[in-house]
Amino acid sequence: MKIRENNLIVSLKGRELPLRIRWSTRALRMILQVDTGEGGALVTLPSRVSEREGLLMVEEKADWIFRKLDNLPPRTLFKNGAQIPYLGWDHIICHDPDQKEIAIRTENEIRMAGRPEHLSRRLEDWLRREAKAVIQPKAVKMAAKSNKPIGRVTIRDTKTRWGSCAPNGNLSFCWRLIMCPEWVINYVVAHEVAHLSHMNHSKEFWQTVSSLDVATESARTWLKQNAQRLHRYG
Repeated sequence: MKIRENNLIVSLKGRELPLRIRWSTRALRMILQVDTGEGGALVTLPSRVSEREGLLMVEEKADWIFRKLDNLPPRTLFKNGAQIPYLGWDHIICHDPDQKEIAIRTENEIRMAGRPEHLSRRLEDWLRREAKAVIQPKAVKMAAKSNKPIGRVTIRDTKTRWGSCAPNGNLSFCWRLIMCPEWVINYVVAHEVAHLSHMNHSKEFWQTVSSLDVATESARTWLKQNAQRLHRYG
C-alpha cells in the first residue's frame, strides 16, 4: 500500500528529469522504473528508506534512465489532425467547434466539439467514459459467469497496472485500455474478475482466467509490446 509520494524535478547530466518518488509498505527493495507517460523516472522505496537513498540510486543510473527515455515512442498529443487508436483501429481527431454533440465517432474519425484549448481535456474525458461503457458490462458478465459479485468499476490513469481488484470486489481499470483491441480488453477484465476468487496468481487463478474464454497469452504479449506506445498518447 502506498503511504506517501513526492514529485520532483532533478538535474542530471545537464538535463532536467521529472522524478516521482513513492514509499510503499509492500516494497522490499528500491525499484527504479522509467515513467513512460511523464517522460521521467519513478522510484519506489520501502517505507523506511530515505529520499536521499532514492536520489543516489537515480544519480547512479542516470545513463540508463536517459537511454531508456530517448528510446521511447514519440508522444502523440490530443490535437486536431492527430491519429489515435480506438478499440485497436486508428482514428483521426477532428475538431469541429460548431458540432452540437461533444464527440461523434465515425469509422475512422473522432469529431470533437468545443473550444480548441479544451480539446485535449474533453477528448480524454470522453475516452474515459467510453472505457467504462465498454469495460463495465464485460466485468458484470464475466463475474456472473464466475458466480462472484463485483463492487464498483472505476476508470483511472494508472501507470504500472492495466487493472486491479480490491478485496471488497471493487475493480479499477486504466482508461487507455479503450485504445486496445477488444480481445485484449477482454483478457484484462477476465484477469481482474478472476481475482475476485483468487487474490493471487496461483494455478487456480489462471484456470479461472482460462474459463472466461479469453486469449491470455496473445493479449499479454500484445500489452507488453504496446504498453509504452499507449502511455505516450495524450
